[in-house]
Amino acid sequence: MQAIRTRSLGFVGRRGITTASEGVLKPRARTPPPPNEWEELMHSRSKQHEIVSYFSQLGSTQTRDNSFQPHHPLHRPPGPHEATISALMAAGAHLGHSHKLLRPAFMPYAYGTRSGVTIINLEETVPLLRRAANVLRAVARNGGSVVFLGTHESLRPAVIKAAQRIGHNAFHVASRWKPGTLTNSEQIFGSQITPGLQIVPDLVVLLNPADNLVAIRECAVKHVPTIGIIDSNIDPRLVTYPIPANDDSVRTAELISGLLSLAGKEGATAYLEQKEQSQQQRAA
Repeated sequence: MQAIRTRSLGFVGRRGITTASEGVLKPRARTPPPPNEWEELMHSRSKQHEIVSYFSQLGSTQTRDNSFQPHHPLHRPPGPHEATISALMAAGAHLGHSHKLLRPAFMPYAYGTRSGVTIINLEETVPLLRRAANVLRAVARNGGSVVFLGTHESLRPAVIKAAQRIGHNAFHVASRWKPGTLTNSEQIFGSQITPGLQIVPDLVVLLNPADNLVAIRECAVKHVPTIGIIDSNIDPRLVTYPIPANDDSVRTAELISGLLSLAGKEGATAYLEQKEQSQQQRAA
């Protein structure tokens, strides 16, 4: 073996170092190849998947799909029969105004006060909400028209989504209510257009009735029933079917309007089916 004399105590060969004291051949330590990043990533993912699959059997079964999310009241509201106190409380429907602004007529719907804030009794809200859903379903089943009214900018998606969900004979007002829309329709829409349109709806749903007193007065003059979210600072007798809840919460308005729109959708579907059946009977 060819070797080269060095300053160290041994000789450097082609394949290793031979020391004078040991007289054995020791191979050089080879540096490991650079790790493959893709293999490491796949290994870490598989390990994480094993850990999740193992511990998921021991923990909670709640996921993003079966637990409450802030966007669910607008896009995936509960059905009329699924209205619960927990869903309303999660949306903040139990929070009223200051106890100093409590109306005496609202006392039957008040649970109490906490930190100077009136707490709304949701046990009274749930049956009134279901009653309003039954009213809207009956109006839509008979082919009636429904108007969702919410004049705040934050309520615009809720009223638009509710009217689109019902589809047939459902409308929305997301901007300012023009005074005289119902009582002075000839001046608002014109005398030539008014005879061919149904200006007066069969039901009006108000998400912020305190800001639309003019619309409520016009509905009373035209004998149009109204459904409204009534807070602790509003007289429940202001609308025909009050729903005691927090009218300042956008999530509460989305939840209630979505639930009512699903009830209206059921009624509109039943109306269209009944209409098709009558047409088929006439044709036969």
